Amino acid sequence: MLRPTLTLIVCLLGCAALFAQDNAPGAPGLDAHWPSAAKNGFGTSNTLASKVWFTLNNGVLTEVFYPTLDVPNVQMLQFVFVSADGKRVETEAEDMEHELEVLDPAALTFRQISKARRSDYSITKTYVTDPERSSILIDVQFHSVAKPLCFCRLYLYYDPSLNNSGMHDSGWKDGDWLVASDADKTSVLTITKYGLDDATSGYLGTSDGLTQLRRSGSVNPYNRADKGNVVQMARLRFPLGLPRSSERFTVVLSFGRNQREAISNGQASVRKDFEVAKAEYSRGWHEYVKTLPRVGEKYQPQFNMAAMVLKGLEDKTYRGAMIASPSTPWGGGANANESTTSGYHAVWSRDLYQVATAFMALGDRASANRALDYLFKVQQKPDGSFPRNSWVDGRPTSGGLQMDQVGLPLILAYQLQRTDRRTWLKHIKPAADFILSKGPLTEQDRWEEKPGYSPATIAAEIAGLVCAAHIAAINNDRPSGDRYLKQADEWVQQLERWTATSNGSLTSSNYFLRVTEDSDPNDGDRIEINSGGGVYDEREIVDAGFLELVRLGIKAANDPLIVRTLAVVDKLIKVETPGGSGWYRYNHDAYGERADGGNYDGRTGVGRLWALLTGERGEYELALGNTPAAKTRLDAMLSFANEGMMIPEQVWDRAESPRKELRFGVGSGSATPLAWSMAQFIRLAMNIKNGQNSETPLVVADRYLKQARTK
Repeated sequence: MLRPTLTLIVCLLGCAALFAQDNAPGAPGLDAHWPSAAKNGFGTSNTLASKVWFTLNNGVLTEVFYPTLDVPNVQMLQFVFVSADGKRVETEAEDMEHELEVLDPAALTFRQISKARRSDYSITKTYVTDPERSSILIDVQFHSVAKPLCFCRLYLYYDPSLNNSGMHDSGWKDGDWLVASDADKTSVLTITKYGLDDATSGYLGTSDGLTQLRRSGSVNPYNRADKGNVVQMARLRFPLGLPRSSERFTVVLSFGRNQREAISNGQASVRKDFEVAKAEYSRGWHEYVKTLPRVGEKYQPQFNMAAMVLKGLEDKTYRGAMIASPSTPWGGGANANESTTSGYHAVWSRDLYQVATAFMALGDRASANRALDYLFKVQQKPDGSFPRNSWVDGRPTSGGLQMDQVGLPLILAYQLQRTDRRTWLKHIKPAADFILSKGPLTEQDRWEEKPGYSPATIAAEIAGLVCAAHIAAINNDRPSGDRYLKQADEWVQQLERWTATSNGSLTSSNYFLRVTEDSDPNDGDRIEINSGGGVYDEREIVDAGFLELVRLGIKAANDPLIVRTLAVVDKLIKVETPGGSGWYRYNHDAYGERADGGNYDGRTGVGRLWALLTGERGEYELALGNTPAAKTRLDAMLSFANEGMMIPEQVWDRAESPRKELRFGVGSGSATPLAWSMAQFIRLAMNIKNGQNSETPLVVADRYLKQARTK
């Protein structure tokens, strides 16, 4: 007699209409927006068969990428709790407290715990992917203090944004599967054990299920919503009509080129069971972690996580394509309605070089070689240059010529000993010739903003030419090699005249500038800082990019000009955080959260500290012979990582915080994890272990540092 009574109670608490209406009103819905870039979890299987990646933030599942790492298909998947009287409508993202645990330090396995602010229930979720197919499995445990039943309803809320766009999805229900589709991308969603009732597909902010719940405490289902910002929601069908005080089930989210393929993948993952999938998923990562070097107990967990994340950030279709971050910082613009925005889920040749050198430090030359193959065979243009960045298939995503991105692949080729004649003629020589024809000027500096003479860019050009000359000699092309060396030597001689001011106001002697518009650093040209940062005398703007001259073997670490400029940099752009020193990209930088903590909007902002710059400083101190100082930089990078061990692009730079998630010395809303930051941690840890910077090209150091010592 219990079940009919409970069913009646459930209906009295707010049953949906017996018959769902056909098409949802309110098309196309409100604008779509990508969620925060500050991910504290990122996962995928260590297999090529499963072409799906997940991200976690703010207690919920955020972007899911399929079938390649540049195509996000999800904005959010979360649970919604509704009280008996319908007056409490609480979402995980907005209304609950969140915790995140790294469930397995040797696998990309994460657990989210969402707790009611009234402490009367909690939702615990553990994430893995099916190593054999494109499915995500989420083990869910719901706990309530009510005994034996919780007089409440639990809904699954799903906001797809298929094909990297939020305004072109269609949604409907097929049996116990919520189906969403956009062209050749389809997602299907269900829960095991119980199933879904009152399924509805509506438009965000007008007819979606959550909007209905907040308005009236109940849901009036719609069978279908077409071509808009579609949101899907359904009530969990518990056996007694109400959830018991403890419930456990699995959410399965699967993808395919069409509904049939997606459901087939989902059904196979349901049959496999979460625990089996988790064991397979973990085993794949455990085998990889066993191959990693040891760097000491204090740093090993973060080291392992950084290595797994870099491994996971390589696309499984376009091998060697390693994206900058599985995120879109600050939403990527006014909205996410169209597929035009790449966010950071694109491939930069600069970042790819940094990641490849980290793989070399790990002893994983196969991954480093795939990165170089991608640079040469996919990204490189016929004229020898490289795009600013590209989708994983190699299509450029934006314009702008950055000459360091032409030089760095040549250094990587030297380090990987890729000196065969085909590589020389087809890839290395065209890039080196391009540097001769276009350098040392660059259209954009290493921060992708300003043209002119940049110490960091010129360092990459010089080192690239010397490495190319070495490979030319191996291929018996002495004339080319001689031209490269002659030009590199001339640029070394002119470097200080082009980029170090002798009449600036920041110190009484000369110092390197961030960038000079022309070849005269003393003429007081005005430089406009991007994103409304102001206009200044270029002699007042400094960064630490000149340290590339040391890292790449062109100048000694104790060079007087290097040491003198470091003092200027530390005075202007260094901040002591609770975990250690951090540095801005340059003074007056405007790429970061606004002064009030609001999202960077492309027009105004305040640049924050960059985690990777702390690692670069550590490599400089190692070159100086100061290993203890280098370790303090590694400790600082360790402190910058969040609870999921993800190292960010930017770190909040002050004790005052306008939002609780912005904490001094912790990652901001910038790209997290940033592949370059994770790579920098790996490289610094290994370099400290080995007592030297492994990525310094010996052929460059032999030419310039030995010459300097013999003078």
